[in-house]
Amino acid sequence: MSPLRESRYPTVAELVFSARALAVRRPGLCTLREVGVSRAGRPLHLMSVGRARRAVLVVAGAHANEPAGGGTLLALARRALREPGLRDGVSWHFLLCADPDGASLHVTPAPRTLYDYHLGFFRPSGPEQPEWAPSVLPPDRLPPETRALTGVIDELRPYLQVSLHGTELGGSWVQLTRDVPGLAEPFAKSAAQLHIPVETGASDAAGWPASGPGVHVMPAPEASPAYPSLTDDARHSTWYHVHRYGGMTAVIEVPMWASDLVDDPAPHP
Repeated sequence: MSPLRESRYPTVAELVFSARALAVRRPGLCTLREVGVSRAGRPLHLMSVGRARRAVLVVAGAHANEPAGGGTLLALARRALREPGLRDGVSWHFLLCADPDGASLHVTPAPRTLYDYHLGFFRPSGPEQPEWAPSVLPPDRLPPETRALTGVIDELRPYLQVSLHGTELGGSWVQLTRDVPGLAEPFAKSAAQLHIPVETGASDAAGWPASGPGVHVMPAPEASPAYPSLTDDARHSTWYHVHRYGGMTAVIEVPMWASDLVDDPAPHP
């Protein structure tokens, strides 16, 4: 078991500062605006790169205890600004942190061990999670963070939503709301280049079909849930909100600490 990185994860304030600096540096191409407020009144910021109608939406910070998404989001934004080919007929939109209230309560600036990580741990319950709340709450009780996120989806109508998530220990895997044939091979190559194991039996995807190692496909909206006894249902999450516009969502999971044990496809004895 080894940590993938030891540097400090950026705070929400640092993410906003960096995004604002990019918008100032490239005003004709990059914008930053508020798209809502949290329950505690914290602003939710959306950074956009390009103006094409065909849109990609990248969401970070949906789970407070999964801090890797913020830095990843900034790296993607800088690459979209740097490489014109990525903007050829496509605009990129980055929700810097979907749950700034939760992020203020999870304090792991530079966790060097799992013990350190859990000393400052915070993760809200399902009804308070922006992406997951619609799966457990009626529409009139959704938190403002969820309404802000679905509002952005309704405005942009993205053909692809990418939600950046993480796990404490294990490997990397992908959850798709619609299958992408052939994704398993480039995903495995990317993970291998970064020395990240591919997790072949993620508990989050239990009962879902796999189109390849580490690539799991969620139940279709019209299908029955894998386990009807569960009180929540991924098909009612914001991940499926893009389907009304013909889009799809890819949920990317990466570990804070990697373990080669999770990429062994052999059945447990």
